[in-house]
Amino acid sequence: MRLEDYPKKPRFAATVLKSEEITAEGADAEVRELVFEVDRDEFNFEIGQSIGVLVEGPQEFGGSLRQRLYTVADTPSGKGDAKPQITLVVRRCDYVDDYSGEQYPGVNSNFLCDRKPGDKIFITGPFGLPFKVPEDKRANLLLIGLGTGIAPFRAFIKHIYQDIGDWEGRVRLLYGAKSGLELLYMNDKRDDFARYYDEDTFEAIQALSPRPNWADPIAWDHAIEERSGEILSMLDDEHTYVYVAGLVLIRDALDKLFANMVGSPESWAKKKAELADANRWVELLY
Repeated sequence: MRLEDYPKKPRFAATVLKSEEITAEGADAEVRELVFEVDRDEFNFEIGQSIGVLVEGPQEFGGSLRQRLYTVADTPSGKGDAKPQITLVVRRCDYVDDYSGEQYPGVNSNFLCDRKPGDKIFITGPFGLPFKVPEDKRANLLLIGLGTGIAPFRAFIKHIYQDIGDWEGRVRLLYGAKSGLELLYMNDKRDDFARYYDEDTFEAIQALSPRPNWADPIAWDHAIEERSGEILSMLDDEHTYVYVAGLVLIRDALDKLFANMVGSPESWAKKKAELADANRWVELLY
């Protein structure tokens, strides 16, 4: 489904409650956590789903209404008489025009990053198939996130350990780190995942780049190959679920690495198809 195929109605007003920069000082990207209160009594969404944010585009480009999707980065809140609240993690982005080669600020990301408490925005949705939490607490979870693709796993892990509790299966979070953006959850200011380190079943694994230039590719090969034994044993366990989120470019890199682990591209294609058919391999890519 293409972005332009997502409906822009019905739309709902939401009020900004908080906007906080969460990247570490000196990071080469600005990422903000924004909390909104939806101006209605009910706005039901599930972990892993996205909402659309509507922004009027620049007049020099026709001023059309633009919609971008952002994954909800926290568990649903707002109970009793309280209105629903939504947390988003947004990176301030620029883009290069394919025709002119000129660089322009991303309309929606800059709009959101510039919002202040009390400001109003308009949202749509929720959209997308959520990552399902297995009913069996003994299920293993391999969560792979790139960049802001880590956002849905923040909510997912919080839900498992705070809302469900007593999770017995292994939970492994493998996330890419090539700038301060990908480490936004692990800096001193907001150590979101460290609170689960006392859980025997949880471990976060950083895929760091050993190369001197932050713009170089993330070294997924090092991170995955170092844990290949454990990852293969998890894949062979019928109680393991693999959830992948982030940029679409992660797909080819992961397919190549997993093919090397299982012996050949053909063997991996067959294994991945079996996992996908059983809803044990789910991708949320953009």
